[in-house]
Amino acid sequence: MPTSQLPKSLHDEYPFEPQSFDINGHRYSYIDEGTGETILMVHGNPSWSFAWRNFVKHFSANHRCIAVDHLGMGLSDKPQDYGYTIDQHISNLCLLIESLDLKNITLVGHDWGGCIGMGAAGRLPDRFSRFVMMNTAAFRSLAIPLRIAVCRIPALGAFGVRGLNLFAGAAISQAVVDKKRMTPTIKEGYLFPYNNWANRIAVHRFVQEIPLKPSHPTYKTLVEVEENLAQFKDHPFLLPWGEKDWCFTTNFLDEWERRFPSAETLRIPEAGHYVFEDAHELIIPKMETFLVANSISA
Repeated sequence: MPTSQLPKSLHDEYPFEPQSFDINGHRYSYIDEGTGETILMVHGNPSWSFAWRNFVKHFSANHRCIAVDHLGMGLSDKPQDYGYTIDQHISNLCLLIESLDLKNITLVGHDWGGCIGMGAAGRLPDRFSRFVMMNTAAFRSLAIPLRIAVCRIPALGAFGVRGLNLFAGAAISQAVVDKKRMTPTIKEGYLFPYNNWANRIAVHRFVQEIPLKPSHPTYKTLVEVEENLAQFKDHPFLLPWGEKDWCFTTNFLDEWERRFPSAETLRIPEAGHYVFEDAHELIIPKMETFLVANSISA
C-alpha cells in the first residue's frame, strides 16, 4: 500500500514520503525524516507509524527520525503467506538497522514495539544508546485483559478481528482517555491500512503471538528479549506512562522501574494506552530534556 494511496484528508496529519526496504520480496515501509542523531520509533498493534507523526514533526528538526511499519502493518506489504512471528518482526527491524547502518540509536517503543525494539537492541547492542519505553513490555507476563483474550479464540477471534475489524476499531476509542482527540481524520488515519480482511492479517497474528505459557512458539523469543535487558541497566531510560491504560497497566511500569532503577519516569494520570495521543504535549518536551541531559557525545 504505497503512500500515494493515502486519502488527501490524511496528508496534513501524515505529510511524509515513506521509504521502501525489501525483505524477501516484500515492501517494508518506514519514515526517514531529518538529520542528526537517530531516533528510531517502533509501533505496536494495531497502530502504525502514523502514531508517531507528532514526534517526527517535532524531532526531525534536529534529529534523524525513523518510524517503521512492521510487515503486515501500516503502509508495508501484507502478504497472506507470512508467519508474522515476533522473531520475524525483530529480525526485520535488525535488517533495516544494519542496512541503514544506524548507530547511537535512541529507541522509542510502544506496545509490541517495546518488545520488538528491545529485541533488536538485544541482538545489536552496540548500536543503541538511549531508550524511551511507553506503555509496553519486553518481559514475560500472565496478565491479559479479557477483551484481548476473546480475540484469541479460534474462528471467533478471526471473525471479530479480521472480519469486523473489532480490534483496530475498538482501539480508536478505548485506547484514549480524551475522546475529543480522536477526530474523524485521526480515526481514519489509524484505520486506513486495515480496511479489509486481508489487510488485517497481522493485527490478528499479533494477538495470537501473546505467549502465556512455555509451549507457545513465541515464548522462547520473549525469554531471549527479557534476558537481554540486563545489559542495558546502565543506559539512560525514560518511561512515559499513561496510567489509565487498561492493557499495559502501571504494574508493567513497576516492572520496568524494578529492572531499571535509574530510569526517569513520567506518570501521566489522565492518559490511556495511546499515550502519544492523550499526552504528546507532555512527552515531547520531557523527551527533549531527557535527550539533552543524556547527550550521546557526553
